[in-house]
Amino acid sequence: MTTPTSNNRPEPDQVLVEIAMYAANHTINSEEAYQTARHCLMDTLGCGLLALRYPECTKLLGPTVKGTYVPNGARVPGTAYQLDPITAAFNIGCMIRWLDYNDTWLAAEWGHPSDNLGGILAVADYISRNNIAEGKAPLTMRDVLTAMIKAHEIQGVLALENSFNRVGLDHVILVKVASTAVVTALLGGTQEEIIAAVSQAWLDGHSLRTYRHSPNTGSRKSWAAGDATSRAVRLALMAVQGEMGYPSALSAPGWGFYDVLYKGNSFAINRGFDSYVMENVLFKIAYPAEFHGQTAVECAMQLHPFVKDRLHEIDKIVLTTHESALRIIDKTGTLHNPADRDHCLQYMVAIGLLFGNLTADHYEDEAAQDPRIDELRLKMVTAEEPAYSQDYLDPNKRSIANAIQVYFTDGTTSEKKEVEYPIGHRRRRTEAIPLLQRKFESNLRTCFPAKQIQRIIEQCGDQQTLESTPVHQFVDLFVI
Repeated sequence: MTTPTSNNRPEPDQVLVEIAMYAANHTINSEEAYQTARHCLMDTLGCGLLALRYPECTKLLGPTVKGTYVPNGARVPGTAYQLDPITAAFNIGCMIRWLDYNDTWLAAEWGHPSDNLGGILAVADYISRNNIAEGKAPLTMRDVLTAMIKAHEIQGVLALENSFNRVGLDHVILVKVASTAVVTALLGGTQEEIIAAVSQAWLDGHSLRTYRHSPNTGSRKSWAAGDATSRAVRLALMAVQGEMGYPSALSAPGWGFYDVLYKGNSFAINRGFDSYVMENVLFKIAYPAEFHGQTAVECAMQLHPFVKDRLHEIDKIVLTTHESALRIIDKTGTLHNPADRDHCLQYMVAIGLLFGNLTADHYEDEAAQDPRIDELRLKMVTAEEPAYSQDYLDPNKRSIANAIQVYFTDGTTSEKKEVEYPIGHRRRRTEAIPLLQRKFESNLRTCFPAKQIQRIIEQCGDQQTLESTPVHQFVDLFVI
């Protein structure tokens, strides 16, 4: 005789409650977090603007139905589109992630917390324009920066000790969850409505990592985060309209996320939500390389002057790296498209050795036809350094170390170049910020005339000025 299943509604899972309490009520007191969020905003928008140079990205942008215009809709920077906030979130999120050049968080799970800006900026702009139309006060960019800090924190803290890639799920699941929480809060959702919305995010169908790994690597990895943050906006809008939630979405025996998708394990969360992630986030400053390979590219560039005239004498190239890099970007064989190439450690290193530089254009088909790239790739040997892998996970170090040494046919070798911390690391922040600002200005020049660029730089260059600016006025600075 079977025991009847109780139909009593449980209390919400504690993870849902903690996320909702933080999104709805927590006050951010860290000035460092707000300063970093301002730089993150600049860098993230700049990455999106640069992506508009690439037709494979722009073909995905615009309204779902051609010609649709939404009164008081959210604007898409660098374009003339004015869209509903769900579609605008996809557009902005797609632009941001296209070139793999925005910020990064590395832990048990990795990802790009600024992917959440797609939903945050679209919703904040939409709210502000409608508030103005109704005679109400708009949101300010301080609200956007606060939402960014909180989205970074939710995504990053969940990633610290919980590996979704090891169960085959893509890291954009955390974009969906984080965006859902902070966007629901922006929309005025109560703690209970945020719980309902976040429960829906965990219940959703989730992206597999198939499109990130050989032999299927493809351009979906460049729009998956836009898809996730736009889905979050949809769930948030439903929740504030009263759509119910599911209190044991994670823990329900047999049917919850833990049992169905997480091998029966619950999440390990050993750090409270505050502003740690924004303060420690990694910026991609110098080149658009998958972050596990950033320091390898820096090593390659240091070696470039010493090997550029001896390429025909190279016998082998030893790449010493950490376990996550080996699992994600160690790749041999044919590379089929730009998305395949920018996730190949050997390809990125070859470009650095050959040219002493790496840009997004180096991943395109024209550049990839250079036969010397594959000749160098064939001479590369990868090996794990256990200390690198250990320091990668150390919360007090969070290094992303790589080393390269070149061996020549005459028995000589290059110096072994080792870089532990990429230039975008918190430990190199002083060195990085002037370069980040130059990167932002360079990206602005791909879209706007000088006078418009100057207005944008003035608005973004001062913390107090930016924070007090109404969101819709800020976004209008980026309209074509």
